[in-house]
Amino acid sequence: MKLTVIGCWGGYPAPDGATSAYMLEQDDFTLLIDAGSGSLSKLQTKKHVVDLDAVILSHYHHDHVADIGVLQYALLVQSYIHENRDVLPIYGHQEDQYGFKSLTHKHTEGIAYDPTATLEVGPFAITFLKTAHPVPCYGMRITNGETVIVYTADTAFKEAWYDFAKDADLLITDCNFYENQDGSGAGHMTSKEGAMVAENANAKELIVSHLPQYGDHHDLVKQAEHYFSGRIQLAAEGLIWEKSRNF
Repeated sequence: MKLTVIGCWGGYPAPDGATSAYMLEQDDFTLLIDAGSGSLSKLQTKKHVVDLDAVILSHYHHDHVADIGVLQYALLVQSYIHENRDVLPIYGHQEDQYGFKSLTHKHTEGIAYDPTATLEVGPFAITFLKTAHPVPCYGMRITNGETVIVYTADTAFKEAWYDFAKDADLLITDCNFYENQDGSGAGHMTSKEGAMVAENANAKELIVSHLPQYGDHHDLVKQAEHYFSGRIQLAAEGLIWEKSRNF
């Protein structure tokens, strides 16, 4: 089970960067989690677009879905080049009908997930938690039956994360604000709050992501270390986290 950070910025990408996107791979199956601005360019340094098996979206804010449209065009172009008629499934919720309907194109199909049920996608089982965000958004707990990755997507702090992320091998948290700030109105967490979730959930490792465009990002890690005793990494494009099935 291998996760690669494709994009990690919140709001908009830094120069040569990308906003939220994560590639999860196992057994020759590739799942893209969110597809933010700049992510298609970054993705292609790791994987050909036609080799994606599925995409899943937390919500429809641009910094999580901006490259869905260009991905659809890429698949259309590739269909002409390689005479490929495959259709890529893109999973999303239906609480934003405009956003959901935009997922279906000539070579993509929008498939609704039920946030109250477990979704099976390739080798992965995915459950959902509605986040505290200005629009409907869902965090994800993803497992292959042995390893667990929890992705908070965009959310303000809430204690429900403690149970949802319990004993996760990897927790990826929204960290759009520094410890002394208040991100609740914007629907985002601070370095302190993300680390508190990791500690109370007994997560093994933490990646702080959805990064702000200001300040010293290494301070986010230093601040989080006061509240979480496990390993902490700062998200960066190209960062790889991997755990063997036999670990």
